[in-house]
Amino acid sequence: MSEAAQVSVAPIVRLRDVSKAYFRAGMRLPVLEHVDLEIAEGSFIAFMGPSGSGKSTLLNLISGLDRPTEGVVEVAGRDLGRLSDGELAEWRAANVGFIFQLYNLIPVLTAAENVELPLLLAPLNRAERRRHVAAALDLVGLSPRVHHRPTQLSGGEQQRVAIARAIVTDPRLIIADEPTGDLDRKGAEQVLDMLQELHRALRRTIVMVTHDPHAAERADLVRHLEKGRLL
Repeated sequence: MSEAAQVSVAPIVRLRDVSKAYFRAGMRLPVLEHVDLEIAEGSFIAFMGPSGSGKSTLLNLISGLDRPTEGVVEVAGRDLGRLSDGELAEWRAANVGFIFQLYNLIPVLTAAENVELPLLLAPLNRAERRRHVAAALDLVGLSPRVHHRPTQLSGGEQQRVAIARAIVTDPRLIIADEPTGDLDRKGAEQVLDMLQELHRALRRTIVMVTHDPHAAERADLVRHLEKGRLL
């Protein structure tokens, strides 16, 4: 493990005997089975595994987008199972930034407007929001592209806009679901460089799912899932 990974040992994520299943036509369909996991604050961890192994479900539980069937999910000091849907939405807005494989940018909005979206839930005035947006876009090297719409940007630039959107609220946890899966090698390298910089310089905790062993090498720790179990 790198020196950077050892700076903080306090867990920001703790899963205790967590299982997730769906029920269809009276049948129980298990997705995750008895997962125990701790992730130290300030670490960069990657999860790998075949399709259907439960990787995305694990991300959804850690980020509060889904709830476990059994077990306890504690993130950033909160037991997510004890929060109401409204409290969970407020908690996500304050603590989690999301990066998706297909960027999830709104085509009719500019880069700056896309990045500003999470701030619309924050108690900030327009001038404060613009300062935060400018700082986030500058951090990912896209200050010259603030007025460009997604169709005017390359895939790598669109993903950098998505990274700026993920960090604009200064979250403690960044969730990255296949962040390089739709990029060419050059764009993927730029995105991975950026994630590493967020981790090392800003001490952000990054939880990434990837099929790419090269991307996983950027993480401090790689864990594997198979058939719903953490190996």
